[in-house]
Amino acid sequence: MGVIREQIDTVFRRDPAARSVLEIILCYPGFHAILLHRVAHRLYKKGWFTLARVISQISRAATGIEIHPGATIGRRCFIDHGMGVVIGETSEIGDDVLMYQSVTLGGTGKDTGKRHPTIGNGVVIGTGAKILGNIRVGDYVKVGAGSVVVHSVPDHSTVVGVPGRVVGEEDATEPLEHGKLPDPEGQAISELANRVAQLESMVRALLAEKMTDEKIPSKR
Repeated sequence: MGVIREQIDTVFRRDPAARSVLEIILCYPGFHAILLHRVAHRLYKKGWFTLARVISQISRAATGIEIHPGATIGRRCFIDHGMGVVIGETSEIGDDVLMYQSVTLGGTGKDTGKRHPTIGNGVVIGTGAKILGNIRVGDYVKVGAGSVVVHSVPDHSTVVGVPGRVVGEEDATEPLEHGKLPDPEGQAISELANRVAQLESMVRALLAEKMTDEKIPSKR
């Protein structure tokens, strides 16, 4: 019961839309998926692999969230909405992690053994983000929506883009505000456009100077 109580408290803390314990128990697929994974993971660790997979598949059908029973998930993890989330077998997730729908913690398709990511404590993973391969995402990292992360990320960083780029350090106590995340691609395009405008201005000035010189008759 302690695990269930802690998970309910986590939902209340993470989701302002949660209004009652009964609503969480009946209507939160992320809550169901985490609790069913706890059961499946224990069976998996004891060698009951097929039964563990059956439970994980039942959870997948009921919640839309696919968590391999071999994955290790820390305390107070919350999957918000959750549809389309996929967590691979050798994934390791720390405490107090928040992830949104369509997140993938996957492999690259060519590795064996430890082939899925390790996620630190306090990490926030935005909608549709993909974290792939045997990499480590450090503590209190924020991963922007739609990012594709294929390299390790240091603690207290924000990573955005495809492929994911570290764009700065963040206050771990602040929420992930997608509308305020840096846009490195957009910034690069803006800088390029400014540079092109400067070059065009220089070319026009040179052409104007040349035309002026041609209009002045040469002295003999």
